[in-house]
Amino acid sequence: MTRRDDRAATYPGGMAAVLTQMEGRRDPLTHAPGEGLPPLDLDLAPLKAARVTDPAEDPAEAPPFRSSYHRKRFALRQEFTGQSELAALHGLLIAHLRKRAFPEEAPALFRRLWAEEADFLLQELDLRWQVSALTTFGDHGAEPAERAAGLALSTLFGAMKLYESERLFSGKPPEKPFALTSRTRAALPMQMDAYALSSGGLDVNLLGRLWQEAEAAPVLRPLARALIEELIADPATVFRRLAIMRRRKARREAAGTPLADPAQNPVAVPARAKSLTADSLRWGVVATIRPEPQAALRFAAHHLELGAAKVLIYLDTPAPELAETLTRDPHVQVTTCDAAYWEAVGKPRMEAHQLRQVWNATRSLRAEAEDLDWLAHIDLDELLLPDRPVAQCLAEVPPEAAFARLTPAEALAVAEDQSPRAFKLTHSAAGVQKAELQEVYPTFGLHLPGGFLSHTSGKVFARTGIPDTRLGIHALKHRGAEVSNQAELPGLRLGHLHAPSWEVFRAHLDFRLARGSYAKQSERPEVMGIADILRLLQEDEGEPGLRAFFDEVCRDTAELRARLAARGMLVDFPLDLDGAVARVFRGRAA
Repeated sequence: MTRRDDRAATYPGGMAAVLTQMEGRRDPLTHAPGEGLPPLDLDLAPLKAARVTDPAEDPAEAPPFRSSYHRKRFALRQEFTGQSELAALHGLLIAHLRKRAFPEEAPALFRRLWAEEADFLLQELDLRWQVSALTTFGDHGAEPAERAAGLALSTLFGAMKLYESERLFSGKPPEKPFALTSRTRAALPMQMDAYALSSGGLDVNLLGRLWQEAEAAPVLRPLARALIEELIADPATVFRRLAIMRRRKARREAAGTPLADPAQNPVAVPARAKSLTADSLRWGVVATIRPEPQAALRFAAHHLELGAAKVLIYLDTPAPELAETLTRDPHVQVTTCDAAYWEAVGKPRMEAHQLRQVWNATRSLRAEAEDLDWLAHIDLDELLLPDRPVAQCLAEVPPEAAFARLTPAEALAVAEDQSPRAFKLTHSAAGVQKAELQEVYPTFGLHLPGGFLSHTSGKVFARTGIPDTRLGIHALKHRGAEVSNQAELPGLRLGHLHAPSWEVFRAHLDFRLARGSYAKQSERPEVMGIADILRLLQEDEGEPGLRAFFDEVCRDTAELRARLAARGMLVDFPLDLDGAVARVFRGRAA
Protein backbone atom coordinates (compact mmCIF):
# COMPACT_ATOMS: atom_id res chain seq x y z
CA MET A 1 0.00 0.00 0.00
CA THR A 2 1.45 3.39 -0.99
CA ARG A 3 1.33 6.43 1.22
CA ARG A 4 -0.51 9.45 -0.11
CA ASP A 5 1.88 12.40 -0.04
CA ASP A 6 -0.74 14.96 -1.07
CA ARG A 7 -2.60 14.88 2.24
CA ALA A 8 -2.74 18.07 4.26
CA ALA A 9 -0.94 17.62 7.58
CA THR A 10 -3.03 17.83 10.74
CA TYR A 11 0.06 19.24 12.45
CA PRO A 12 2.16 21.38 10.09
CA GLY A 13 5.72 20.08 10.24
CA GLY A 14 4.60 16.53 11.02
CA MET A 15 5.88 14.53 13.95
CA ALA A 16 9.05 16.57 14.19
CA ALA A 17 6.93 19.61 15.04
CA VAL A 18 4.78 17.55 17.45
CA LEU A 19 7.85 16.37 19.35
CA THR A 20 9.30 19.87 19.44
CA GLN A 21 6.09 21.25 20.93
CA MET A 22 5.88 18.42 23.46
CA GLU A 23 9.50 18.78 24.54
CA GLY A 24 9.09 22.53 24.91
CA ARG A 25 6.88 21.90 27.96
CA ARG A 26 9.33 19.55 29.67
CA ASP A 27 12.09 21.89 30.81
CA PRO A 28 13.20 20.79 34.31
CA LEU A 29 12.20 22.79 37.35
CA THR A 30 14.94 25.03 38.65
CA HIS A 31 15.79 25.18 42.36
CA ALA A 32 17.06 28.02 44.55
CA PRO A 33 19.50 27.17 47.35
CA GLY A 34 17.86 25.09 50.04
CA GLU A 35 14.94 24.00 47.86
CA GLY A 36 14.21 20.39 46.94
CA LEU A 37 12.23 17.25 47.63
CA PRO A 38 12.28 15.52 51.03
CA PRO A 39 14.43 12.39 51.44
CA LEU A 40 13.19 9.04 50.26
CA ASP A 41 12.93 7.66 53.79
CA LEU A 42 10.83 10.46 55.28
CA ASP A 43 8.04 9.59 57.71
CA LEU A 44 4.72 9.72 55.83
CA ALA A 45 2.41 9.61 58.85
CA PRO A 46 2.84 13.28 59.87
CA LEU A 47 2.18 14.35 56.28
CA LYS A 48 -1.15 12.53 56.30
CA ALA A 49 -2.25 14.40 59.42
CA ALA A 50 -0.95 17.87 58.50
CA ARG A 51 -3.12 20.21 56.44
CA VAL A 52 -1.84 22.52 53.72
CA THR A 53 -2.27 26.20 54.60
CA ASP A 54 -2.72 29.08 52.14
CA PRO A 55 0.79 29.76 50.80
CA ALA A 56 -0.02 33.43 50.20
CA GLU A 57 -0.21 33.86 53.98
CA ASP A 58 3.09 32.05 54.65
CA PRO A 59 6.20 34.28 54.26
CA ALA A 60 8.31 31.23 53.43
CA GLU A 61 6.02 30.30 50.52
CA ALA A 62 4.77 33.65 49.21
CA PRO A 63 6.24 35.47 46.18
CA PRO A 64 8.55 36.83 44.88
CA PHE A 65 9.42 33.48 43.35
CA ARG A 66 13.01 32.38 43.67
CA SER A 67 12.79 29.58 41.09
CA SER A 68 10.38 27.64 38.86
CA TYR A 69 10.23 25.04 41.67
CA HIS A 70 9.05 27.78 44.06
CA ARG A 71 6.41 28.95 41.55
CA LYS A 72 5.11 25.41 40.99
CA ARG A 73 5.11 24.58 44.72
CA PHE A 74 3.15 27.78 45.42
CA ALA A 75 0.52 26.94 42.76
CA LEU A 76 0.13 23.39 44.03
CA ARG A 77 -0.21 24.46 47.64
CA GLN A 78 -2.90 26.91 46.61
CA GLU A 79 -4.76 24.06 44.90
CA PHE A 80 -4.34 21.70 47.87
CA THR A 81 -5.09 24.25 50.60
CA GLY A 82 -7.05 22.43 53.31
CA GLN A 83 -5.96 18.98 52.11
CA SER A 84 -3.19 16.80 53.44
CA GLU A 85 0.51 17.57 53.02
CA LEU A 86 0.86 14.07 51.57
CA ALA A 87 -1.48 14.98 48.69
CA ALA A 88 0.51 18.16 48.05
CA LEU A 89 3.77 16.18 48.02
CA HIS A 90 2.21 13.73 45.57
CA GLY A 91 1.34 16.63 43.24
CA LEU A 92 4.85 18.05 43.51
CA LEU A 93 6.37 14.68 42.62
CA ILE A 94 4.18 14.42 39.51
CA ALA A 95 5.19 17.96 38.50
CA HIS A 96 8.86 16.94 38.66
CA LEU A 97 8.35 13.64 36.87
CA ARG A 98 6.69 15.27 33.87
CA LYS A 99 9.97 17.01 33.05
CA ARG A 100 12.99 15.72 31.10
CA ALA A 101 15.09 15.76 34.26
CA PHE A 102 14.15 15.50 37.94
CA PRO A 103 15.66 14.77 41.35
CA GLU A 104 17.05 11.26 41.53
CA GLU A 105 14.79 10.23 44.40
CA ALA A 106 11.53 11.41 42.75
CA PRO A 107 10.47 8.14 41.00
CA ALA A 108 11.12 5.97 44.04
CA LEU A 109 9.41 8.41 46.40
CA PHE A 110 6.35 8.63 44.13
CA ARG A 111 6.14 4.82 44.00
CA ARG A 112 6.60 4.56 47.78
CA LEU A 113 3.57 6.79 48.34
CA TRP A 114 1.39 4.39 46.37
CA ALA A 115 2.98 1.25 47.81
CA GLU A 116 2.31 2.37 51.40
CA GLU A 117 -0.62 4.79 51.25
CA ALA A 118 -2.80 3.80 48.29
CA ASP A 119 -6.05 3.72 50.28
CA PHE A 120 -5.36 7.15 51.76
CA LEU A 121 -4.46 8.71 48.39
CA LEU A 122 -7.55 7.28 46.72
CA GLN A 123 -9.67 9.02 49.35
CA GLU A 124 -7.68 12.25 49.24
CA LEU A 125 -7.12 12.80 45.50
CA ASP A 126 -9.80 13.70 42.97
CA LEU A 127 -10.13 11.71 39.75
CA ARG A 128 -8.06 14.19 37.76
CA TRP A 129 -5.06 13.65 40.03
CA GLN A 130 -5.60 9.91 40.03
CA VAL A 131 -5.41 9.88 36.22
CA SER A 132 -2.23 11.99 36.43
CA ALA A 133 -0.79 9.35 38.75
CA LEU A 134 -1.57 6.65 36.15
CA THR A 135 0.34 8.64 33.54
CA THR A 136 3.29 8.91 35.92
CA PHE A 137 3.33 5.14 36.45
CA GLY A 138 3.34 4.77 32.67
CA ASP A 139 6.44 6.95 32.44
CA HIS A 140 8.32 5.95 35.61
CA GLY A 141 7.01 2.59 36.84
CA ALA A 142 9.73 0.49 38.45
CA GLU A 143 8.53 -2.67 36.70
CA PRO A 144 7.51 -3.38 33.09
CA ALA A 145 3.98 -4.32 34.23
CA GLU A 146 3.56 -0.93 35.95
CA ARG A 147 4.71 0.97 32.89
CA ALA A 148 2.57 -1.10 30.52
CA ALA A 149 -0.66 -0.82 32.52
CA GLY A 150 -0.05 2.84 33.38
CA LEU A 151 0.63 3.80 29.77
CA ALA A 152 -2.39 1.87 28.47
CA LEU A 153 -4.80 3.43 30.96
CA SER A 154 -3.29 6.87 30.49
CA THR A 155 -3.78 6.57 26.73
CA LEU A 156 -7.40 5.53 27.23
CA PHE A 157 -8.19 8.51 29.45
CA GLY A 158 -6.33 10.92 27.17
CA ALA A 159 -8.29 9.71 24.14
CA MET A 160 -11.53 10.01 26.13
CA LYS A 161 -10.74 13.63 26.97
CA LEU A 162 -10.23 14.42 23.28
CA TYR A 163 -13.37 12.79 21.91
CA GLU A 164 -15.61 13.79 24.83
CA SER A 165 -14.49 17.42 24.41
CA GLU A 166 -15.27 17.30 20.69
CA ARG A 167 -18.64 15.64 21.38
CA LEU A 168 -19.75 18.68 23.38
CA PHE A 169 -20.02 20.49 20.04
CA SER A 170 -22.74 18.02 18.98
CA GLY A 171 -25.08 19.86 21.34
CA LYS A 172 -25.73 16.74 23.40
CA PRO A 173 -24.64 16.41 27.05
CA PRO A 174 -22.24 13.53 27.84
CA GLU A 175 -24.93 11.36 29.43
CA LYS A 176 -27.26 11.56 26.38
CA PRO A 177 -26.86 8.72 23.84
CA PHE A 178 -27.30 9.44 20.17
CA ALA A 179 -30.51 8.25 18.50
CA LEU A 180 -30.19 4.89 16.78
CA THR A 181 -31.45 6.52 13.60
CA SER A 182 -28.84 9.29 13.52
CA ARG A 183 -25.97 7.13 12.30
CA THR A 184 -24.38 8.12 8.99
CA ARG A 185 -22.87 5.70 6.49
CA ALA A 186 -19.46 7.37 6.42
CA ALA A 187 -16.32 5.24 6.72
CA LEU A 188 -14.24 5.34 9.88
CA PRO A 189 -10.68 6.70 9.69
CA MET A 190 -7.65 4.43 9.36
CA GLN A 191 -9.78 1.86 7.46
CA MET A 192 -11.30 0.69 10.75
CA ASP A 193 -14.48 -1.36 10.83
CA ALA A 194 -17.33 0.27 12.73
CA TYR A 195 -18.17 -1.10 16.16
CA ALA A 196 -21.04 -3.59 15.97
CA LEU A 197 -23.65 -2.31 18.39
CA SER A 198 -25.39 -5.65 18.93
CA SER A 199 -22.45 -8.06 18.94
CA GLY A 200 -19.33 -5.93 19.30
CA GLY A 201 -16.94 -6.85 22.10
CA LEU A 202 -14.36 -4.08 21.80
CA ASP A 203 -15.56 -2.29 24.92
CA VAL A 204 -15.54 -5.30 27.25
CA ASN A 205 -12.30 -6.63 25.76
CA LEU A 206 -10.63 -3.29 26.30
CA LEU A 207 -11.76 -2.90 29.90
CA GLY A 208 -11.16 -6.56 30.76
CA ARG A 209 -7.65 -6.51 29.33
CA LEU A 210 -6.74 -3.38 31.28
CA TRP A 211 -8.10 -4.93 34.47
CA GLN A 212 -5.96 -8.02 33.95
CA GLU A 213 -2.86 -5.99 33.09
CA ALA A 214 -3.19 -4.14 36.40
CA GLU A 215 -3.30 -7.49 38.24
CA ALA A 216 0.37 -8.01 37.40
CA ALA A 217 1.38 -4.66 38.96
CA PRO A 218 0.65 -4.82 42.73
CA VAL A 219 1.65 -1.22 43.50
CA LEU A 220 -0.41 0.21 40.63
CA ARG A 221 -3.30 -2.24 41.04
CA PRO A 222 -5.43 -0.32 43.63
CA LEU A 223 -5.25 2.91 41.60
CA ALA A 224 -5.90 1.23 38.24
CA ARG A 225 -8.84 -0.82 39.46
CA ALA A 226 -10.39 2.12 41.31
CA LEU A 227 -10.33 4.18 38.11
CA ILE A 228 -11.72 1.38 35.96
CA GLU A 229 -14.55 0.94 38.47
CA GLU A 230 -15.23 4.69 38.31
CA LEU A 231 -15.19 4.53 34.53
CA ILE A 232 -17.81 1.81 34.23
CA ALA A 233 -19.99 3.45 36.90
CA ASP A 234 -19.95 6.93 35.34
CA PRO A 235 -23.25 7.58 33.48
CA ALA A 236 -21.62 10.03 31.05
CA THR A 237 -19.07 7.91 29.17
CA VAL A 238 -19.08 6.25 25.77
CA PHE A 239 -19.26 2.87 27.53
CA ARG A 240 -22.55 3.78 29.21
CA ARG A 241 -23.95 5.41 26.06
CA LEU A 242 -23.16 2.35 23.97
CA ALA A 243 -24.72 0.07 26.60
CA ILE A 244 -27.95 2.11 26.49
CA MET A 245 -27.99 2.09 22.70
CA ARG A 246 -27.35 -1.67 22.67
CA ARG A 247 -30.33 -2.29 24.97
CA ARG A 248 -32.56 -0.05 22.86
CA LYS A 249 -31.57 -1.85 19.70
CA ALA A 250 -32.20 -5.23 21.33
CA ARG A 251 -35.70 -4.14 22.40
CA ARG A 252 -36.52 -2.99 18.89
CA GLU A 253 -35.24 -6.19 17.35
CA ALA A 254 -37.20 -8.26 19.86
CA ALA A 255 -40.33 -6.34 18.95
CA GLY A 256 -39.63 -6.81 15.24
CA THR A 257 -39.30 -3.06 14.70
CA PRO A 258 -36.70 -2.13 12.09
CA LEU A 259 -34.63 1.01 12.50
CA ALA A 260 -35.90 3.88 10.42
CA ASP A 261 -33.78 5.44 7.73
CA PRO A 262 -33.25 9.03 8.93
CA ALA A 263 -33.64 10.31 5.37
CA GLN A 264 -36.90 8.47 4.68
CA ASN A 265 -39.13 7.72 7.63
CA PRO A 266 -42.75 7.49 6.52
CA VAL A 267 -45.24 6.35 9.12
CA ALA A 268 -48.65 4.78 8.75
CA VAL A 269 -51.58 7.10 9.38
CA PRO A 270 -54.88 6.10 11.03
CA ALA A 271 -57.40 4.46 8.75
CA ARG A 272 -59.92 7.19 9.49
CA ALA A 273 -57.75 9.68 7.54
CA LYS A 274 -59.30 8.45 4.28
CA SER A 275 -62.84 9.20 5.35
CA LEU A 276 -62.38 12.60 7.00
CA THR A 277 -64.22 15.53 5.47
CA ALA A 278 -64.31 19.23 6.20
CA ASP A 279 -67.58 18.64 8.07
CA SER A 280 -66.43 15.67 10.12
CA LEU A 281 -62.84 16.41 11.13
CA ARG A 282 -61.98 18.12 14.40
CA TRP A 283 -58.83 20.15 14.93
CA GLY A 284 -57.12 22.01 17.73
CA VAL A 285 -54.03 23.96 18.72
CA VAL A 286 -51.64 23.47 21.63
CA ALA A 287 -49.19 25.96 23.15
CA THR A 288 -47.08 26.24 26.28
CA ILE A 289 -47.11 29.91 27.22
CA ARG A 290 -45.94 32.46 29.70
CA PRO A 291 -48.92 33.99 31.53
CA GLU A 292 -49.53 37.09 29.36
CA PRO A 293 -53.28 37.70 29.77
CA GLN A 294 -53.95 39.91 26.75
CA ALA A 295 -51.93 37.76 24.36
CA ALA A 296 -53.39 34.53 25.75
CA LEU A 297 -56.98 35.71 25.36
CA ARG A 298 -56.29 36.91 21.81
CA PHE A 299 -54.64 33.59 20.94
CA ALA A 300 -57.58 31.56 22.25
CA ALA A 301 -60.30 33.76 20.82
CA HIS A 302 -58.73 33.92 17.36
CA HIS A 303 -58.52 30.15 17.01
CA LEU A 304 -61.94 29.52 18.52
CA GLU A 305 -63.46 31.84 15.93
CA LEU A 306 -61.61 29.90 13.21
CA GLY A 307 -63.40 26.74 14.37
CA ALA A 308 -60.95 25.02 16.74
CA ALA A 309 -62.62 22.19 18.62
CA LYS A 310 -60.03 22.63 21.38
CA VAL A 311 -57.47 25.21 22.40
CA LEU A 312 -55.01 23.47 24.74
CA ILE A 313 -52.98 25.89 26.81
CA TYR A 314 -50.22 24.95 29.23
CA LEU A 315 -49.37 27.78 31.61
CA ASP A 316 -45.63 27.57 32.20
CA THR A 317 -46.12 29.28 35.56
CA PRO A 318 -49.33 29.52 37.61
CA ALA A 319 -51.79 32.29 36.75
CA PRO A 320 -55.13 31.41 38.40
CA GLU A 321 -57.07 34.46 37.18
CA LEU A 322 -55.99 33.95 33.59
CA ALA A 323 -56.82 30.24 33.77
CA GLU A 324 -60.27 31.06 35.14
CA THR A 325 -60.95 33.58 32.36
CA LEU A 326 -59.78 31.29 29.58
CA THR A 327 -61.81 28.32 30.73
CA ARG A 328 -65.03 30.32 30.65
CA ASP A 329 -65.19 28.97 27.12
CA PRO A 330 -65.70 25.20 27.29
CA HIS A 331 -63.45 24.63 24.26
CA VAL A 332 -60.40 25.98 26.10
CA GLN A 333 -58.48 23.55 28.28
CA VAL A 334 -55.84 25.02 30.63
CA THR A 335 -53.14 23.02 32.40
CA THR A 336 -51.03 24.76 35.01
CA CYS A 337 -47.44 23.47 34.93
CA ASP A 338 -46.62 23.92 38.61
CA ALA A 339 -44.59 21.61 40.83
CA ALA A 340 -47.59 19.35 41.37
CA TYR A 341 -48.01 18.93 37.61
CA TRP A 342 -44.42 17.84 37.04
CA GLU A 343 -44.61 15.50 40.01
CA ALA A 344 -47.82 13.98 38.68
CA VAL A 345 -46.35 13.31 35.22
CA GLY A 346 -43.25 11.79 36.81
CA LYS A 347 -40.90 14.15 35.02
CA PRO A 348 -38.55 16.73 36.53
CA ARG A 349 -39.20 20.21 35.15
CA MET A 350 -36.84 20.68 32.22
CA GLU A 351 -34.66 23.77 32.34
CA ALA A 352 -35.10 24.70 28.67
CA HIS A 353 -38.47 26.21 27.74
CA GLN A 354 -38.38 24.43 24.37
CA LEU A 355 -38.16 21.04 26.06
CA ARG A 356 -41.17 21.84 28.21
CA GLN A 357 -43.05 22.91 25.08
CA VAL A 358 -42.46 19.69 23.16
CA TRP A 359 -43.17 17.54 26.22
CA ASN A 360 -46.54 19.18 26.79
CA ALA A 361 -47.43 19.20 23.10
CA THR A 362 -46.65 15.49 22.79
CA ARG A 363 -48.81 14.70 25.83
CA SER A 364 -51.72 16.47 24.14
CA LEU A 365 -51.04 14.79 20.79
CA ARG A 366 -51.47 11.42 22.47
CA ALA A 367 -54.23 12.35 24.91
CA GLU A 368 -56.47 13.89 22.23
CA ALA A 369 -56.26 11.00 19.76
CA GLU A 370 -59.91 10.10 20.37
CA ASP A 371 -61.29 13.62 20.28
CA LEU A 372 -59.18 15.45 17.67
CA ASP A 373 -58.01 14.46 14.20
CA TRP A 374 -55.42 17.22 13.80
CA LEU A 375 -53.34 19.20 16.33
CA ALA A 376 -51.13 22.22 15.59
CA HIS A 377 -48.19 22.93 17.89
CA ILE A 378 -47.56 26.68 17.82
CA ASP A 379 -46.48 29.54 20.07
CA LEU A 380 -48.40 32.31 21.80
CA ASP A 381 -47.29 34.86 19.17
CA GLU A 382 -48.35 32.63 16.26
CA LEU A 383 -51.82 32.60 14.68
CA LEU A 384 -53.34 30.52 11.90
CA LEU A 385 -54.16 32.59 8.80
CA PRO A 386 -56.54 30.62 6.54
CA ASP A 387 -58.01 31.85 3.26
CA ARG A 388 -60.88 29.39 3.69
CA PRO A 389 -62.12 27.30 6.66
CA VAL A 390 -59.27 25.52 8.44
CA ALA A 391 -61.18 22.22 8.35
CA GLN A 392 -61.46 22.51 4.56
CA CYS A 393 -57.68 23.07 4.24
CA LEU A 394 -56.98 20.02 6.39
CA ALA A 395 -59.48 17.87 4.50
CA GLU A 396 -57.48 18.54 1.33
CA VAL A 397 -54.28 17.09 2.80
CA PRO A 398 -53.46 13.73 1.14
CA PRO A 399 -54.59 10.91 3.45
CA GLU A 400 -51.13 9.30 3.43
CA ALA A 401 -49.51 12.44 4.97
CA ALA A 402 -48.80 12.19 8.70
CA PHE A 403 -48.51 15.94 9.11
CA ALA A 404 -48.79 19.19 7.21
CA ARG A 405 -46.27 22.00 7.42
CA LEU A 406 -47.49 25.48 8.22
CA THR A 407 -45.65 28.06 6.11
CA PRO A 408 -44.65 31.07 8.26
CA ALA A 409 -45.71 34.61 7.46
CA GLU A 410 -44.10 37.37 9.53
CA ALA A 411 -46.32 40.24 10.66
CA LEU A 412 -45.61 43.76 9.43
CA ALA A 413 -45.34 46.06 12.41
CA VAL A 414 -47.99 48.60 13.31
CA ALA A 415 -48.62 50.87 16.29
CA GLU A 416 -48.51 49.17 19.67
CA ASP A 417 -52.27 49.58 20.22
CA GLN A 418 -53.20 48.05 16.85
CA SER A 419 -53.42 44.52 15.47
CA PRO A 420 -51.32 43.58 12.42
CA ARG A 421 -53.01 44.04 9.05
CA ALA A 422 -50.49 42.36 6.75
CA PHE A 423 -47.79 39.71 6.72
CA LYS A 424 -44.78 38.91 4.54
CA LEU A 425 -43.49 35.64 3.13
CA THR A 426 -39.94 34.51 2.53
CA HIS A 427 -38.68 34.68 -1.04
CA SER A 428 -38.66 30.87 -1.27
CA ALA A 429 -42.27 30.59 -0.08
CA ALA A 430 -43.28 33.06 -2.79
CA GLY A 431 -41.13 31.33 -5.43
CA VAL A 432 -38.81 34.26 -6.18
CA GLN A 433 -35.04 34.47 -6.38
CA LYS A 434 -33.03 35.29 -3.26
CA ALA A 435 -31.37 38.17 -5.09
CA GLU A 436 -34.71 40.01 -5.11
CA LEU A 437 -34.52 40.39 -1.35
CA GLN A 438 -32.12 43.27 -1.91
CA GLU A 439 -34.81 45.06 -3.90
CA VAL A 440 -37.37 44.46 -1.15
CA TYR A 441 -35.00 45.41 1.69
CA PRO A 442 -32.35 47.56 -0.03
CA THR A 443 -29.91 47.90 2.86
CA PHE A 444 -30.24 44.69 4.81
CA GLY A 445 -32.00 42.14 2.58
CA LEU A 446 -29.11 39.86 1.65
CA HIS A 447 -28.15 39.39 5.32
CA LEU A 448 -31.59 38.23 6.50
CA PRO A 449 -32.77 34.60 6.10
CA GLY A 450 -35.58 34.96 3.61
CA GLY A 451 -36.03 38.56 4.74
CA PHE A 452 -37.27 37.34 8.15
CA LEU A 453 -36.17 38.13 11.67
CA SER A 454 -37.80 34.98 13.02
CA HIS A 455 -37.78 31.30 12.03
CA THR A 456 -38.37 30.29 8.43
CA SER A 457 -38.94 26.58 9.09
CA GLY A 458 -42.63 26.75 9.81
CA LYS A 459 -44.54 24.67 12.33
CA VAL A 460 -46.37 21.33 12.38
CA PHE A 461 -50.04 20.47 12.06
CA ALA A 462 -50.00 16.75 12.99
CA ARG A 463 -52.49 13.95 12.71
CA THR A 464 -53.34 12.40 16.07
CA GLY A 465 -53.51 8.68 16.73
CA ILE A 466 -50.14 7.68 15.20
CA PRO A 467 -48.30 5.50 17.76
CA ASP A 468 -44.83 6.52 18.97
CA THR A 469 -44.91 9.98 17.42
CA ARG A 470 -43.63 13.05 19.23
CA LEU A 471 -43.99 16.73 18.45
CA GLY A 472 -40.89 18.86 18.19
CA ILE A 473 -40.66 22.62 17.75
CA HIS A 474 -40.53 22.38 13.95
CA ALA A 475 -40.94 18.63 13.30
CA LEU A 476 -42.94 15.49 13.94
CA LYS A 477 -40.78 12.58 15.06
CA HIS A 478 -41.36 8.85 15.10
CA ARG A 479 -39.07 6.79 17.35
CA GLY A 480 -36.35 9.40 17.23
CA ALA A 481 -36.37 10.14 13.48
CA GLU A 482 -38.18 12.95 11.71
CA VAL A 483 -41.29 11.78 9.89
CA SER A 484 -40.92 12.17 6.13
CA ASN A 485 -44.47 11.79 4.80
CA GLN A 486 -45.61 15.38 5.05
CA ALA A 487 -47.64 17.76 2.94
CA GLU A 488 -47.87 21.49 2.49
CA LEU A 489 -50.99 23.36 3.55
CA PRO A 490 -52.10 25.60 0.68
CA GLY A 491 -54.49 28.24 1.84
CA LEU A 492 -53.32 28.09 5.45
CA ARG A 493 -50.33 30.01 6.73
CA LEU A 494 -48.91 30.67 10.18
CA GLY A 495 -48.84 34.33 11.09
CA HIS A 496 -45.94 35.14 13.39
CA LEU A 497 -46.28 38.27 15.49
CA HIS A 498 -42.54 38.27 16.14
CA ALA A 499 -42.05 42.05 16.12
CA PRO A 500 -45.59 43.44 15.73
CA SER A 501 -44.50 46.90 16.94
CA TRP A 502 -41.33 48.89 17.54
CA GLU A 503 -41.92 48.64 21.30
CA VAL A 504 -42.05 44.81 21.22
CA PHE A 505 -38.98 44.61 18.97
CA ARG A 506 -36.94 46.89 21.23
CA ALA A 507 -38.07 45.25 24.48
CA HIS A 508 -36.97 41.79 23.33
CA LEU A 509 -33.82 42.82 21.46
CA ASP A 510 -31.18 42.29 24.16
CA PHE A 511 -32.47 38.84 25.11
CA ARG A 512 -32.80 37.73 21.50
CA LEU A 513 -29.25 38.87 20.77
CA ALA A 514 -27.83 37.10 23.81
CA ARG A 515 -29.73 33.82 23.91
CA GLY A 516 -32.72 34.02 21.61
CA SER A 517 -33.49 33.87 17.91
CA TYR A 518 -30.93 36.52 16.89
CA ALA A 519 -27.98 34.90 18.70
CA LYS A 520 -24.93 34.24 16.56
CA GLN A 521 -24.80 30.71 15.16
CA SER A 522 -21.50 29.22 16.32
CA GLU A 523 -21.38 26.65 13.53
CA ARG A 524 -21.07 29.43 10.89
CA PRO A 525 -19.23 32.31 12.59
CA GLU A 526 -17.95 33.67 9.28
CA VAL A 527 -21.43 34.46 7.93
CA MET A 528 -22.82 37.92 8.70
CA GLY A 529 -26.29 37.57 10.12
CA ILE A 530 -28.89 39.42 12.11
CA ALA A 531 -26.76 39.46 15.27
CA ASP A 532 -23.83 41.11 13.50
CA ILE A 533 -26.03 43.73 11.84
CA LEU A 534 -27.88 44.68 15.00
CA ARG A 535 -24.75 44.84 17.15
CA LEU A 536 -22.98 47.03 14.59
CA LEU A 537 -25.97 49.33 14.44
CA GLN A 538 -26.10 49.53 18.24
CA GLU A 539 -22.42 50.36 18.50
CA ASP A 540 -22.09 52.74 15.54
CA GLU A 541 -25.47 54.46 15.27
CA GLY A 542 -27.34 53.67 18.49
CA GLU A 543 -31.14 53.90 18.61
CA PRO A 544 -31.48 55.78 15.28
CA GLY A 545 -29.62 52.96 13.51
CA LEU A 546 -31.84 50.30 15.08
CA ARG A 547 -34.93 52.30 14.18
CA ALA A 548 -33.80 52.62 10.56
CA PHE A 549 -33.33 48.84 10.40
CA PHE A 550 -36.76 48.25 11.89
CA ASP A 551 -38.45 50.71 9.55
CA GLU A 552 -36.96 49.08 6.44
CA VAL A 553 -37.45 45.44 7.43
CA CYS A 554 -40.47 45.34 9.74
CA ARG A 555 -42.71 48.42 9.62
CA ASP A 556 -45.96 48.28 7.68
CA THR A 557 -45.50 51.03 5.06
CA ALA A 558 -47.05 51.56 1.65
CA GLU A 559 -43.59 51.28 0.09
CA LEU A 560 -42.76 47.93 1.67
CA ARG A 561 -46.23 46.58 0.88
CA ALA A 562 -45.78 47.51 -2.77
CA ARG A 563 -42.38 45.85 -3.03
CA LEU A 564 -43.71 42.67 -1.36
CA ALA A 565 -46.92 42.57 -3.39
CA ALA A 566 -45.01 42.91 -6.68
CA ARG A 567 -43.26 39.63 -5.89
CA GLY A 568 -46.16 37.70 -4.38
CA MET A 569 -44.65 38.01 -0.91
CA LEU A 570 -47.49 39.98 0.72
CA VAL A 571 -50.32 38.35 2.67
CA ASP A 572 -53.21 40.68 3.50
CA PHE A 573 -54.94 39.44 6.64
CA PRO A 574 -56.31 42.21 8.86
CA LEU A 575 -56.68 40.87 12.38
CA ASP A 576 -59.36 41.89 14.85
CA LEU A 577 -57.90 40.27 17.94
CA ASP A 578 -59.53 42.44 20.60
CA GLY A 579 -62.84 42.13 18.78
CA ALA A 580 -62.45 38.35 18.86
CA VAL A 581 -61.81 38.45 22.60
CA ALA A 582 -64.96 40.50 23.12
CA ARG A 583 -67.05 38.22 20.96
CA VAL A 584 -65.78 34.97 22.52
CA PHE A 585 -65.45 35.85 26.17
CA ARG A 586 -67.91 38.72 26.70
CA GLY A 587 -70.77 37.80 28.92
CA ARG A 588 -69.46 34.37 29.87
CA ALA A 589 -69.99 33.93 33.57
CA ALA A 590 -67.13 32.80 35.77
